[in-house]
Amino acid sequence: MTLTQHPSGFLTSEDHEHKISSLSPTLPLEPLVPGSCIGILGSGQLGMMMAQAAQRLGYRVCVFDKIADGPASSVADEMITGSFDDHDALQRFAQRVDVITLEFENIPVAALQELALLKPVYPKPEVVHICQDRILEKEFLRAHGFPIAPFKVITSKEELEKALHFFNAPCILKTATLGYDGKGQSPLEPGDDCAAAWDALKTPRAVLEKKISFVNEASIITARSLQGEVLSFPMQENHHRHGILDITITSPCFPGEAPGEAPGEALGTAIAEALGVVGLITVELFLLADGTFLVNELAPRPHNSGHHSLESSKTSQFEQVIRAVVGLPLGSTELVSEAVMVNLLGDLWQAGEPHWDLLLAEPHLHLHLYGKKEAMPGRKMGHFTLVGDEREKLLSHAKSLFEKLTLLAVNPHISY
Repeated sequence: MTLTQHPSGFLTSEDHEHKISSLSPTLPLEPLVPGSCIGILGSGQLGMMMAQAAQRLGYRVCVFDKIADGPASSVADEMITGSFDDHDALQRFAQRVDVITLEFENIPVAALQELALLKPVYPKPEVVHICQDRILEKEFLRAHGFPIAPFKVITSKEELEKALHFFNAPCILKTATLGYDGKGQSPLEPGDDCAAAWDALKTPRAVLEKKISFVNEASIITARSLQGEVLSFPMQENHHRHGILDITITSPCFPGEAPGEAPGEALGTAIAEALGVVGLITVELFLLADGTFLVNELAPRPHNSGHHSLESSKTSQFEQVIRAVVGLPLGSTELVSEAVMVNLLGDLWQAGEPHWDLLLAEPHLHLHLYGKKEAMPGRKMGHFTLVGDEREKLLSHAKSLFEKLTLLAVNPHISY
């Protein structure tokens, strides 16, 4: 399998004329010692699993969020509640921690910059700013020679009309910021009403992206430490439903891929180094029919597609991000088993509490529930991971279990 790339190869921040010199942090002499406090911005399930990993390594955890009862609040040593423009709350948070990281990227850059004046913030605010804005992200990837779908920056309905006419093909209109899990996106065909589509998006900035015909989706999660060590988890195959990740499968074997070939890892490493990221960078990928990849999006944090690493890998993605930001050596990313991860959304609660006994009767299944108080359609409430030796059998069994769980959510009185 090959990677589409710039004729001169992937460029790094050192050799590109538009390099972002402020992205590389000053490297510490010693790792942060256990007993120190790690600050996590965000109290969702990613923050919860990051906090648990930090505590297993002997660190204390302080979580900051505007929501007081998120999943991470139940496991953190301390919780500070406040908005991201509350300067006093941010100051209190910074005083209690030794290093700061994050579980989601949609945090005002001004808040990250304010915190970075007080304590080390990883990834750096500049990195987060690129990844939270589709325009900046795509321009960064294009400038560094990474393969992406054709796009145009849109700031008005007139620009949208011109861009759609230019592509003359099916496209997707996406908000520049705050879009995730399929939100903030609108498909467009040549001849569609651009004025209506622009008004419906309710945003001053967007990108129009030419729709790509792909054969599969994948992701690569790469860690980069304070000392510059870079290590990727094996690439994984992802299946989505209604724009939300549904299933992740380890050890994909895509058409045209040679045994032992790891093109995704090379791409993850190149992007991590070009950004100068400290922590994790997740690269979401489209696999094309010719065996090449395009980069879809970046996420500077642990990723839903990496949840299986809690059971399938020698080091989970959550432990890895903690190791990276405190200056510890990165852990092995070797798989110890094949795995299939299935997301559990709030739709399963429509007839009451789901029948967890169906899943817990499985000896090789690991159930993770996030403790969210309200189940809503499309809301990620938990996941399960099935581990074993044979990938295809695992996938078939995981799908069968989920189908039974779904049927019980509609009719809880059927036998199983």
